[in-house]
Amino acid sequence: MKSRAKFNKTGMILSMVVGMIIAACIGPAAAPAVVESDEPTAPAMQEEAQSTLSIVQERGELICVSNSMLPGFGFLDSEGNFSGFDTDYCHAIAAAVFGDANAMEIRPATAKERFTVLSSGEGDVLVRNTTWTMSRDTDLGLNFAPTTFYDGQGIMVRKDSGVMSLADLSGASICVATGTTTELNLADQMAAAGISYEPVVLETADEVFNTYDAGRCDAVTTDKSGLVSRQTILADPSAHVILDVTLSKEPLGPAVRHGDDQWFDLVSWVVFATILAEEHGITSTNIDSFMNSEDPNIRKLLGMEGDFCAKIGLSNAGCFADVISQVGNYAEIYNRNLGPDTIFNLPRGLNNLYTDGGILYAPPIR
Repeated sequence: MKSRAKFNKTGMILSMVVGMIIAACIGPAAAPAVVESDEPTAPAMQEEAQSTLSIVQERGELICVSNSMLPGFGFLDSEGNFSGFDTDYCHAIAAAVFGDANAMEIRPATAKERFTVLSSGEGDVLVRNTTWTMSRDTDLGLNFAPTTFYDGQGIMVRKDSGVMSLADLSGASICVATGTTTELNLADQMAAAGISYEPVVLETADEVFNTYDAGRCDAVTTDKSGLVSRQTILADPSAHVILDVTLSKEPLGPAVRHGDDQWFDLVSWVVFATILAEEHGITSTNIDSFMNSEDPNIRKLLGMEGDFCAKIGLSNAGCFADVISQVGNYAEIYNRNLGPDTIFNLPRGLNNLYTDGGILYAPPIR
């Protein structure tokens, strides 16, 4: 049942007369007082709503949150230069947006702080050997672009330790980085196997591996690619071995903030473009020979047919051609940083194209 307010008509008229007399006595109404508020003002709300792409374009460069301590993926050398598989995907995004792969800077972040750096707006995209999980996809407000590297967690020990399996690590101390899926996976797998151990939890990858290398823990765990990478810079790489055990699935790839579908699409299709280029055999060195191709799939990828770059907010029809010519296709990026001609010589495995026994697969540009 709806209720109605009841008014006294005489009282209402009297109140109006008194109000008019008071207004006449005090003159024109004063300007409204400024009220302090924590609510965002209209300009602030507009700024918050500004797309990531427009912010990046106005700034004139991409800020990529990445690693600086993982050789092969994201590493800062003694001359102040960044290189690695993840670094190249930062370059690829910059090439698509600006037509210049070098129009970007790396914002180094530890595993623990990387999500805060991205969510605070200090960076535009996170490309830092980051595992796609449900909680990160939901609770942390991230959107994960296509996986660029399929990995799994492993464990490294000293060869002379006699350790051959998880069971042999009963009572052992294991170095692990805080704020990572690695820490949680280790706890879950050891608990499931009924194996007690001592976790030595440290802040950064450098601390983790320096502590292990100094002999202050019996084993060290992270993604297998990370173990391969870090083994190369231990005091005596040959004194260590990576166990034949996989503790988890670790799909690694770029991530962006929730709420900006255009930017998410852009980052996703840059990744897909590198995979499609490998499928078609297009490389940074032979791309010019494909510019007269009659294959509609190639023509769309290279911007000669359709207007597909515009669908992700870019005015340059050759945005993907810039990615391929300046950075390369997926195989070039992989081989340059992790392949047979590098110190890592890391087999591609699952990271092969689906046509070569792997699971890399890109939807068509159509």
